[in-house]
Amino acid sequence: MTVPIGHDAQIAAFRAATAGGTLHHAWLLVGPQGVGKASFAEAAALRLLAEAAGPPPGEGFGVPADHPIARYFAADSHPDFRRLERLPKDPKLRDQPRGDWDDAERARSITIAQVRALQGLFATTPSLSPRRVVLIDAADDLERPAANALLKSLEEPPAGTLFLLVSHAPGRLLPTIRSRCRVLRFGRLGGGDVAAVLRAERPDLDADEIAALVEVGEGSPGRALRFAGLDIAALDAAIAAIIESGDPANAGRARLARALSAKAAQQRYEAFLERVPAAISAEARRRRGHALGESLDQWDRARRLAGSAVHLSLDPQSVVIELGSILAELARTRAA
Repeated sequence: MTVPIGHDAQIAAFRAATAGGTLHHAWLLVGPQGVGKASFAEAAALRLLAEAAGPPPGEGFGVPADHPIARYFAADSHPDFRRLERLPKDPKLRDQPRGDWDDAERARSITIAQVRALQGLFATTPSLSPRRVVLIDAADDLERPAANALLKSLEEPPAGTLFLLVSHAPGRLLPTIRSRCRVLRFGRLGGGDVAAVLRAERPDLDADEIAALVEVGEGSPGRALRFAGLDIAALDAAIAAIIESGDPANAGRARLARALSAKAAQQRYEAFLERVPAAISAEARRRRGHALGESLDQWDRARRLAGSAVHLSLDPQSVVIELGSILAELARTRAA
């Protein structure tokens, strides 16, 4: 497991609490989605469990890959580590390695049954050291009964247990959960750090694509990685061309509709659904007065259509044409 990139201050704060003997029993890791909070939590859990079992060499969060605890982590089989997350809807997948879940449809929430299952872990002594770790990714996904069940463990934490709660929207959590956690805040990464994450995760990407992904990632490596391999620069260029020209002959819209409506283009189509509202938002920030108001209306229409297109199984070709028409309206309001 690699050490998280771009979060040196957070690593230092966590390590200082560990070294000073003041490690709080529950940490709430908050910040934008995709900036590496879950990776930080995994690395922190690995380091703590490795140290508890026998200090690994080096400083920071690093743990050698051949360390016994690292091998347990790599196999998802450490007996003193639990991860709560939304499970695949397909029950057959739940017994498969987590690496097989990447494209699986997930349940809507983390259930109370998953939280209650922790009681079996807490009823026994940790197996490999005096410490155990529970990672919840994301705590925002806890259904209300599950959040209430977790609160009981946070109020009376089992001995030696550390809770790491990842949250993209801490305002959605129970105030009583927030009050029992020490908050560690994460911000968006700089372009250099985002590029470093991309190179580490996708060594196959060339410099031009990395540069394009850094721009669309907006400080979030996770967001950038979702667009990898989709030629996002060409997609953005096609969107920008419609905004600039108004696409008077409908040629740009027609080309996009043909290219994105094929079944093999599903990922690029979904990327288009994200990029259109983002492009309108960027255009709106350059406007004032009546033009700003009209562009905000266009953004809202695009956001609503793009947000429901996949969920409602709308015809991709029709959706692309309609979103393209909203983009074309921006040229008219710009001229006005």
